[in-house]
Amino acid sequence: MAEYKKPLPVISAINRPYWDAAKKHELRLQKCNGCGKFWYPNGHQCPFCWSRDYEWARVSGRGRVNSWVAFHQLYYEGFKDETPYSVVQVELEEGPRLISSLVGVKREDIHISMPVEVIFDDVTEEVTLPRFRPRK
Repeated sequence: MAEYKKPLPVISAINRPYWDAAKKHELRLQKCNGCGKFWYPNGHQCPFCWSRDYEWARVSGRGRVNSWVAFHQLYYEGFKDETPYSVVQVELEEGPRLISSLVGVKREDIHISMPVEVIFDDVTEEVTLPRFRPRK
């Protein structure tokens, strides 16, 4: 595997289940056993009803582009061959919004409400990144 030169996530006790699932090519988020809602980013209690009773449940990985931006300034050397590059906010069918990259589409073709689906990119032996592509 080639050396990955872009920033990697900091894996902690609270987000480890998310990254462990991604390694298995599954998208899992916290789901409240009290009110039944999914949430992201990760936390120790449900942001809707404050219950601390939750599980890590699999989500569909389908959603729509809610917002996006093109970065023209180089903040990390690992992106120098891709600048400008796009970052999207995807609203999942289950409700939470994730920040990610969108692959398989030209920047000028990205649009709000574009249907997308998750894919997984094994960038290192330890880290797999969920990314999105246009849904077929």
